[in-house]
Amino acid sequence: MNETMVTVVGNVATTPVYRELPTGPVARFRLAVPTRKYDRVQNTWSDGHTNFFTVWAWRALGTNVQGSVSVGEPVIVQGRLKVRDEERGGQHWTSADIEALVVGHDLSRGTAAFRRVLKANPSLTEPVAERDGKRGADRDGEPSPVG
Repeated sequence: MNETMVTVVGNVATTPVYRELPTGPVARFRLAVPTRKYDRVQNTWSDGHTNFFTVWAWRALGTNVQGSVSVGEPVIVQGRLKVRDEERGGQHWTSADIEALVVGHDLSRGTAAFRRVLKANPSLTEPVAERDGKRGADRDGEPSPVG
């Protein structure tokens, strides 16, 4: 099955909603993507129609979105476009969702400070003696240096 991949540039319209689900964490927010047109006669830019997308970020991306993205910030989102038609309360609704693969700040409109998130790895945080089941010895069984 072919999937429609999109890259959209817009502004975060709603505060990301973060949930822990049995399938993993997810963050959801609305993205406003305005169109702008240049009027050569008046030599000015004018705002056109604004499209809104619901962005879904799963797992680690969702956790990072929740801690990094706020209302009004310019972002770039790349992911799978899903257009849904549904009937609710006798009314027909069409919604456009993006299952995000990548979310980042638009650095053409500001600056950002990146902080890498490391996954917890017990072998990196446990003292050597506890990891090897030995106290006061390094990995080769030699006494650990003191000091």
